[in-house]
Amino acid sequence: MADFDEELDASGLNCPLPILRAKKALGKMEGGKVLHIIATDPGSVKDFESFSNQTGNELLESKEEGGKFHFLIKKKT
Repeated sequence: MADFDEELDASGLNCPLPILRAKKALGKMEGGKVLHIIATDPGSVKDFESFSNQTGNELLESKEEGGKFHFLIKKKT
């Protein structure tokens, strides 16, 4: 997995909580920094794709591993 600056574990949370927590975390980060999100809600895959398109933050990676979903989002500069 690529390097990241901060990690958010949203395991066990259902939509829309992973998105809301990610939005809050990204709000505290500097532009260009990368947030790694871990989620267990299968709906989060589509949610984070939409979130990236709507906010302009770049979804660098989206994958499933061991029943958990991992996302890397780079905050827009």
